[in-house]
Amino acid sequence: MILTVTLNAALDLTYHLDRLRPHASNRVGAVAARAGGKGINVSRVLHALGHETVVTGLAGGLTGTAVHRELTAAGLTNNLVPIGGETRRTVAVVDEQLGDTTILLEPGPVVTADEWTQFLYQYDKLVAQAAAVVLAGSLPVGVPANAYAELIRRARVHHVPAVLDADGQALRAGLSEAPALIKPNASELAAASGSSDLHAGAAALRAAGAQAVVASAGPDGMIACALQGSWRARPPQHLAGNPTGAGDAAVAALTLGLIQGTPWPVRLTEAVALSAAAVAAPLAGDFDATIRRKLREAITVEPLPALKRQTAS
Repeated sequence: MILTVTLNAALDLTYHLDRLRPHASNRVGAVAARAGGKGINVSRVLHALGHETVVTGLAGGLTGTAVHRELTAAGLTNNLVPIGGETRRTVAVVDEQLGDTTILLEPGPVVTADEWTQFLYQYDKLVAQAAAVVLAGSLPVGVPANAYAELIRRARVHHVPAVLDADGQALRAGLSEAPALIKPNASELAAASGSSDLHAGAAALRAAGAQAVVASAGPDGMIACALQGSWRARPPQHLAGNPTGAGDAAVAALTLGLIQGTPWPVRLTEAVALSAAAVAAPLAGDFDATIRRKLREAITVEPLPALKRQTAS
C-alpha cells in the first residue's frame, strides 16, 4: 500500500471555456468538481494504475464533506482526519483555444494543535502499514513549518521511504530528515537551492539531505540526481492541455519506481510519459493512457556528467 498525505486538501473546480477573456463576463462550458490536493491526485493516478493506495490528511466543513463523498465515489480509500475549519476550494480555468490554464487557490483552514496531534496519531497507524508514503502540497495555517520533517522521521521508524513534493520552508525543513526522494519544479528548485540550473540545483539539494532529487522542467522533461548518477529525460514533443496534476502523476510514477527498484532511466521515462499524459487529460488526477503508451517509446534519456558536491544556499 502507498500512503499519500494531503494536509491542505481541496475541492477542485475546473471550468472549461472556449476562450478566457479577462475583465469581461465569461460563459463556462463544462464544469467538474472533485476532491483534490497534490497527494489526492497522486492516489488517483496510483489507483488508476491498479495499485493499492490510501489517502490521509485533514478535511473539514461542508467542503470537507464533499471531498469525503467524492473520494468514496471514486473508489479511493480515505482516512482524512476531521477538523473544525473549512476545507479550501481551488478553481482551474481552462482556455481551450490557447491550451492554457489559470489557477486560483484558496488559502485553506486554520488547524488547531489538538487537530494536528490527532492527525499524527492516525498517521502513525497508517504509515506502519505502507510500502512508501507521499507527502505533498502546501501546509495549512496552524500546522508546524517542520511538519514534513516530522512525518518523514516517523515514517523512518517503520523503515518506510518518504517522497516529498513541497516548496519553500516546508521543503527545506524536510531535507533535514533525508527523504528518499523530492520532486520540485524548476521555480521551487531555484528558490530552495539558489541555482537556476536544474542539474546544479538538484545536486545542491541532494547535498542538503535528499537521497534523490527529480526536478521538473515542465514540457522540457525532467532531471534526476541520485546516488547512482544523474540523467535528463525529454519528451519528443510539447503537449497542450491542463498542466494541473502533471507533477502529481510524475510523483506517482517515481514512487512506484522507488518501491519496485527499477533503474533510474526507466523511472524517468515512466514519470515523463505519465506527466505528459496527465496534461492531455481534462482533470487533475487523470491521464490519457494512449498518450502515455506512445510516449514511453519515444522519450529520450541521457546521462549527465557528475558535478562537484554542492550545498543549498
